[in-house]
Amino acid sequence: MKKSLRNLAVVAGAASAAFALAAAPASAVPSTVWTVNPTPSSFTATNTGNVVLSVNGIAMTCTKSNAAGSMASATGNPATVASISSIAFGASGAPCTSVLGNVTTVAATPWTVVAQDYTAGTGVTKGYVGNVDATVTVGACVFRVTGKASGTYTNSTGKLAVASTSGELTVVSSSNCGSAVPVGAKPLFTGAYLVKKTGTTTIPTIVGSNP
Repeated sequence: MKKSLRNLAVVAGAASAAFALAAAPASAVPSTVWTVNPTPSSFTATNTGNVVLSVNGIAMTCTKSNAAGSMASATGNPATVASISSIAFGASGAPCTSVLGNVTTVAATPWTVVAQDYTAGTGVTKGYVGNVDATVTVGACVFRVTGKASGTYTNSTGKLAVASTSGELTVVSSSNCGSAVPVGAKPLFTGAYLVKKTGTTTIPTIVGSNP
């Protein structure tokens, strides 16, 4: 299957998944104590809206994605407040798609959820999903993406919104992809997940403070 794979999109992450976080004023002193409630606890996350990663302008879209992992309070800046142990893209009857056909993504976990700044007035934490590592297959083309993806976490809704910036994610290996997905390409990832304590409707909260 030798299509001109000029552009591809792959959805990589919490994910995990996983889970990255929100925003504080530039003048604020960065938080160093992170209180997760409940802590420690396991969580599940389900996408809200499409999850998309694009490479060179062609998007791969997943209408279904979910993740799971654990959360706990932490100290430091940056600080890992959650670990994504599993993240899936696509589901039976709802595969991830692109203009080049269906796309299969396999994540190598764990991914991390790293907190950096917190805004008390909005209950939003800013940070990123780290340790992102995913292998994407489209026909004969197989490529691997690693890096991180910036994001925010909102306590009132449990929404983890991920939107990577240019250069955060990189294609580190590529096979049978031609010039469409070369090594060194910089994919962009966007997606949002709703987080709940496993088996409940409880929305975990993350609060940053200074000792």
